[in-house]
Amino acid sequence: MPEAILFSQMTPPPDLEAEFGDWYDHEHVPARLAIPGFLGARRYVAVQADPRYAVTYSLAGLGALHHPAYVRLKDAPSPRTARMLAAVRGFTRYVGEELARHRRPDAPAGPEAAPYLYAVMFAVPPARAAEFDRWYDDEHCPMLLANPHWWQVRRYAIREGTPGPWTHLALHYLADLAALDGPERARARATPWRARLAAEPWFAPQGAIYRGLPPAW
Repeated sequence: MPEAILFSQMTPPPDLEAEFGDWYDHEHVPARLAIPGFLGARRYVAVQADPRYAVTYSLAGLGALHHPAYVRLKDAPSPRTARMLAAVRGFTRYVGEELARHRRPDAPAGPEAAPYLYAVMFAVPPARAAEFDRWYDDEHCPMLLANPHWWQVRRYAIREGTPGPWTHLALHYLADLAALDGPERARARATPWRARLAAEPWFAPQGAIYRGLPPAW
């Protein structure tokens, strides 16, 4: 069974930012990691993105989100959770089923160890998904991982998504943001295969750059 991801973003109002962090670290994340099938989590703050905060939950599979304990948490939030979620703006929630993973042999195995996250979403027409996946897995990721700071890429098919038309999510785990300006990425973005795909009207990815916040669960 493929592993899965729960990826969410939001921005709290300035007067609630400190409480928002405390709530997330001491209530929201721990309550979910106590549920079978939730494997790990990491919170992030934007380097270049809006919404301001993001979180990833690594899941053993999509079934974790149907566990009765998770359904109770989601459908009957605590008063504090309800107050926080009512106050934030820019809320997103994407559930993805893993398509592929790529990792440098010298990189940590757990994605939560990476200091930075570069999240990229695509809206790929069904008829173009097979070629898009081949390009990403056979050419794009190997070229990116030639950079020693590009530790890992995990790709997902979005099964549930709010908001937007996104169908694919790629999570790039970086040791240093210099990787985004490195020659490896420049070469990966200049191949004929990518140029053919980029010329199609649907090829309009949305990216966000985040720095990891402690702790990493």
